[in-house]
Amino acid sequence: MFDWNDLRFFLAVAKEGSTLAAAKAIGVNQSTVQRRLADLEAQLGQRLVERLPSGYQLTELGVAILPNAEAVAASAENFERMLRDLGRAHVGIIRLTCPEPIALRLTQSGILDRFHAKHPGLKVEFVLSDQYVDLAKGEADVALRSGDTDDSILVGRKIADSLWAIYASQQYIERHGAPATVADLARHPLIAFEESMSKHRTVSWLKEVAPNATYAARNTSVLGLIYAAKAGVGVAPLPMSLGDAEGDLVRVLGPVPELTRAWRILTHPDERHTARVSAFFAFVLQESDALRPILTG
Repeated sequence: MFDWNDLRFFLAVAKEGSTLAAAKAIGVNQSTVQRRLADLEAQLGQRLVERLPSGYQLTELGVAILPNAEAVAASAENFERMLRDLGRAHVGIIRLTCPEPIALRLTQSGILDRFHAKHPGLKVEFVLSDQYVDLAKGEADVALRSGDTDDSILVGRKIADSLWAIYASQQYIERHGAPATVADLARHPLIAFEESMSKHRTVSWLKEVAPNATYAARNTSVLGLIYAAKAGVGVAPLPMSLGDAEGDLVRVLGPVPELTRAWRILTHPDERHTARVSAFFAFVLQESDALRPILTG
């Protein structure tokens, strides 16, 4: 097998008639052209050019392979042009990570339908998780994320507030009453995230305000908290955008200022100025008024 990139030097010599002129055309020194041409001839085991007083002349083999070499060069140029065009075009998949309930609300709102109508070559693909996926490792392209992030590398914009409150089911309230103050939480069974999500603000806040409370259920997702609260096993901190939408849940406290954070759209700097991510960022910022009730409530 030969290095097909050596064909560039063969083609330049065939076109320019000398290694010096070929070197100027390609932008390298003459010795590089001579070496790469000699490498190609060695790999083929035959001469492609002959040096004459008037310059270089193609051998019979050189003449025979010239059309195919030109076709290879044309294909490479077309491929490079296609890559450049794709880099500028609004085509491809955008992997968006966000909590599962937000994905559902985004889908039901029609916002994504409007995005796909505006950019028919782009497709949003969800990466659903209540925990932070690693954008730097390419686990997703864009994140809709609330709360603090330890990843200072990411870039983005605030698009809404994340408001949380305390909820209980009507059934629970009828049986056990409702907490009237934050201090009352210590006397009610709590529903919260598991310790694996100890960095979540609700976990640390509950430990501060109700250090001796008992826990009725723990979960790794917001949906799990909602289902447990609806089952009537205890009281739970929930995002107001979701808790207020549940007809059988009652907001008993809040919003809780200590749990308020920002919703942001985030991406890695290497992805920020790609055409597809730039198009999605621009659309999200344009639709911020429509997104706010989805994210904030």
